[in-house]
Amino acid sequence: MLTTAARKTVWGKLRMCGTVLMLTASLVLGGISLEGATTYAAGANYYVSPTGSDNNSGTSTSEAWKTLQYAADSAGAGDTVYVMDGVYQQKLKITHSGSAAEGPITFKSYTPQTAILDGTGLSVADSEGLIEITDASHIVLEDFEIRNYKTTTKDKIPSGILITGAGSNITIRNNYIHAIENNATLRSDLSGRDAHGIAVYGTKAPQSLSNISIIGNTLSDLILGSSESMVVNGNVDGFLIEGNIVHDNDNIGIDVIGFEGTSPNSAYDQARNGIVRENLVYNITSINNPSYGKSLPNDSYGADGIYVDGGKDTLIERNMSYNNDIGIEIASEHSGKSTSNITVRNNIVANNNYTGIAMGGYDKKRGSTVDCKVIGNTLYKNDTKGLDGGQMLLQYDTKNNVIKNNIFVASSSKLMISNPFTQNTGNQVDYNLYYVTGGASSAEWQWKNVSYTGFAAYKSGTSLDSHSLFADPLLVDPAAGNYTLSASSPAINAGENLGSIVGDKDYKGSDRVKGGNIDIGADEY
Repeated sequence: MLTTAARKTVWGKLRMCGTVLMLTASLVLGGISLEGATTYAAGANYYVSPTGSDNNSGTSTSEAWKTLQYAADSAGAGDTVYVMDGVYQQKLKITHSGSAAEGPITFKSYTPQTAILDGTGLSVADSEGLIEITDASHIVLEDFEIRNYKTTTKDKIPSGILITGAGSNITIRNNYIHAIENNATLRSDLSGRDAHGIAVYGTKAPQSLSNISIIGNTLSDLILGSSESMVVNGNVDGFLIEGNIVHDNDNIGIDVIGFEGTSPNSAYDQARNGIVRENLVYNITSINNPSYGKSLPNDSYGADGIYVDGGKDTLIERNMSYNNDIGIEIASEHSGKSTSNITVRNNIVANNNYTGIAMGGYDKKRGSTVDCKVIGNTLYKNDTKGLDGGQMLLQYDTKNNVIKNNIFVASSSKLMISNPFTQNTGNQVDYNLYYVTGGASSAEWQWKNVSYTGFAAYKSGTSLDSHSLFADPLLVDPAAGNYTLSASSPAINAGENLGSIVGDKDYKGSDRVKGGNIDIGADEY
């Protein structure tokens, strides 16, 4: 088990080598208020223990209750339920709310112990979480291990934590979620096999799920079928996904979804106004996932580290996404529907199997990517399987997007930008830095389904990247995960200052703009 202390140690080591920035968070970020920022009158403290009794008072460790559900049904606004060390083969359904005036209802392990919720042998309903929060507000859930919730039955969807309905001010923090699995035999259409680590489904309208904070959790070893490790879906308006570690799962790491009919009113059926920040996502691949099929080589490399599928008005910044199938994707799988106003900035995207950053629908039956910005990212040696995804992939129907100030270092495929569709209008591409071993004449681009070999031929044929460079960015030690710029890097001061849209901080937390100049890539020297 990876304890909270161990997770902090992992992050500390990564910070030391410059791969991720410090996971410091202010109490209010992007308009999202975190429970605990306000001082409330002291509520009651209650205790749960495997050796307790629900006939006890619950008010001390010696008088602890036995069941989580009894505690959830008894606690009120401002109260804290401390769950003591042990394994609880119990489900937890939270339906009572805290309040803005009196404070949240908090459920947490009794520090320094770690309470384990284990789903071994527990049934799974049509869609059910080992922990569920339904139509509740002002809830904090932290420091639990959640594991072994599994099914082999089609159309049963287990989740580690499931939040549904409408509500606000819910914080999910520092939990370790693993071994959530759906191992059902698939139908001929590859459906019937789904699971989630953490799922947030806004299933009402106009009332939304808002001010949802998912912070510092670890999600690993999940068997998800066609679903996601961590997802916000439907009428979710205002969320923060920050400082999580998501790894070694067989489908998408973090997903922001719209247009799936999750909300009963289509006008509210998009997750929106969110921040996906400072997450570490790696080893996310569908290569052995039977839900993807095996008809084409890249069908098996379809799992995104971070994905926006139909979401809108969301910021994706200062994440590290590596060794996945696709590093980051902003797309829409729904015909006639757009993913829009997504900003992808100051991320490290490296060594992903198919492509680094993708946008647009994956075929002509899908939707579009509109008015999005991909700015100041470092894309390093993606397309490791040589699947023609390049460092960046523009798929079907991309409109009025901005692609600037990015470093593109190609893998052995030598492909920088791949764009096999002609439905490509109003996209701006400039002030980037490109590099591949072998030099500018060997590098490859594809634009509106026309291929170019050589940097000069690409610029002449497309009229793009007139201010861009082809040069070694002189990263300090990318093989060791250090993507910072060395003192002599040509990326220094070579970007376009686009104002506030570039963000205040680079991926490691340094000031982004100094003296009016800005560096190309995710690091500000």
